[in-house]
Amino acid sequence: MQYTILGNDLPVVTCNLAPGESMITERGSMSWMSPNMKMETAAGGLGKAFGRMFSGEAIFQNIYTAQGGPGMIAFASSFPGSIRAVQITPGRDVIAQKAAFLASERSVELSVHFQKKLGAGFFGGEGFIMQRLSGSGIAFLEIDGAAIEYDLAPGQQMIVDTGYLAMMDATCSMDIQTVPGLKNKFFGGEGFFNTVITGPGRIVLQTMPISGVAAAIRPFIPTGK
Repeated sequence: MQYTILGNDLPVVTCNLAPGESMITERGSMSWMSPNMKMETAAGGLGKAFGRMFSGEAIFQNIYTAQGGPGMIAFASSFPGSIRAVQITPGRDVIAQKAAFLASERSVELSVHFQKKLGAGFFGGEGFIMQRLSGSGIAFLEIDGAAIEYDLAPGQQMIVDTGYLAMMDATCSMDIQTVPGLKNKFFGGEGFFNTVITGPGRIVLQTMPISGVAAAIRPFIPTGK
């Protein structure tokens, strides 16, 4: 599979497949494709289906396969930002926010990832349930806004505000810390908790989380009387 990411702030990834190659997506993200791409909808097993449901994705997956020759298929982002191609290899799983997955090669497996620390799940802002990508192949993730990447050394930490973590290597750990000082908590505008990511591993942060956009426009939305 060869791919090209186009579109700047409203991106799309076009994938050129060899005969018999397949791609999967879970949210009807297919935008256009060549006529020889065959679509099949499958749950992939009861356990995996319920795992995807709990992680915020659809129970069913759409599988697109090139038949009778090379095929082309395009997947568009659902929100202004960027698309990041992530190479998944055995032993190097990736943990992503629930809405990040766009599409992948069929050899990539999606499963639910539960935060081991309850505090990080309930107060860290990234959610108790995230997605784990494993197996082997290329996955395409949606990033809200621009993608900023850091490689954390063992023990190195990054403090992240709610919603800004897009993905991290499974070797990283997540915890929370309280914002110090009562005035900072109540008047600083950053809330009571921050997420703390500890290396080793790669993290990708996003500059425009959709939750922040929703909060910014909420005061301007007319309300009924």
